[in-house]
Amino acid sequence: MSTSYLERYDAAPDTEKFPLVRRWMDTEPLPFFKELREKRPILVTPDCTLVTRFDDVREILKMYKVFTVKPYVPKMDNYLMAHDDDALHTREKSLMQFMLNRDDLPKVRNMVADIARGILGKANGQIEIVNSFCRMVPATLVQDYFGLTGANREDLIEWSYWNQYDTFHNHPFDLVPPELSQRIIDRHNETSKKLGEYITMLIAKRFLAVKAEKLTFSTIIRLRDDIVTRMLRTSFAKELDFDIKRLGVNAGGLLIGAIETTSQAVAQILQYLFQHPQWLEAAKTAAQKEDTADFDGIVWEALRFSPITPYLFRTTASDYTAAKGTNYETVLRTGTYVLPVTLSAMFDERAFESPDEFIPQRNWYNYFHFGFGNHECLGRYVGMVMIPEMVRQVLLQKNIEAKGNIDYKAGPFPEAYQLSWTTQ
Repeated sequence: MSTSYLERYDAAPDTEKFPLVRRWMDTEPLPFFKELREKRPILVTPDCTLVTRFDDVREILKMYKVFTVKPYVPKMDNYLMAHDDDALHTREKSLMQFMLNRDDLPKVRNMVADIARGILGKANGQIEIVNSFCRMVPATLVQDYFGLTGANREDLIEWSYWNQYDTFHNHPFDLVPPELSQRIIDRHNETSKKLGEYITMLIAKRFLAVKAEKLTFSTIIRLRDDIVTRMLRTSFAKELDFDIKRLGVNAGGLLIGAIETTSQAVAQILQYLFQHPQWLEAAKTAAQKEDTADFDGIVWEALRFSPITPYLFRTTASDYTAAKGTNYETVLRTGTYVLPVTLSAMFDERAFESPDEFIPQRNWYNYFHFGFGNHECLGRYVGMVMIPEMVRQVLLQKNIEAKGNIDYKAGPFPEAYQLSWTTQ
């Protein structure tokens, strides 16, 4: 059999072309994408189009009205991230970034460290890290910092899980069997209803508490500072169209975006480091320093090799010639699913020197860890302290080691990963 991926692809019947591509994306991504960058940087398959070079990926992600997030629309209940470069998106993202004050980040990192230490301290030297830590730390932060109190953390985790699964891993190019696809949709709908009911009760109760706080004109009733409380304390002009309903939608968005993505990133970073002893030792040493810059650089480079997703996805709203002027320029037709392959872009030698080498402290702006452009993650600055601090607290445990690899249980997310360490 030929060792060339493209030769095997070209020889396959049309019905088998994308399933072949999908298998390589899932099992042999780096060598497959390297061949595409070198020989066919834009691969048009019967199901979707892959774009693999750094400059082309950024071009796609900057053209919001041409390459749209239409696939999000039926899955996001009019949340701002389902809008492409319009008034609602700009207005609500700006308002939410204002609420997620970047001056909070040192406090947030300390909160994450305290939550993580508490969980690890009770674990008695062994833990199934995904469910007990990777999901539980952000779920606790969702309560303590975002202000989504009054619900079990297990419920918060479940609501985030099924929203993430359906929104980002249940599309035609995911090749999910129809029975499973419908089950994912049903669970998403079921949990979204529960989340909506919870948000309605939360906002009603907190609204009354904020009103009582204002009426006392004293410290007799003083609510804890969190994002939901900040939103309710703030008066928005009617012209901003940010009423109590829109406030609730955005409060729910904070939950959905925080838990499962963080869990996957932390688990996969840990696995990468455990599988590479040189960088595990470097990370353990850096974790001891008060200045976290060196440690964080190792974390983000590990995530380059093992990101939470190898691609983003868009739908073309009009015909567009990508990579115009090159020898591989390609017309992308209206209605095409386009996958800007961010994993490939982060190994493109045009943007990353010696891309196959692990080099901490690379240029942060060339990473795609939180997306790129108009749809870059709303909470990226929170993630930029939460993810490395969670990894750091794990690696501060004495003689920490992994007991095998992550178990994905045939799904897109880490589901189980056993770690142990010395407690004496």
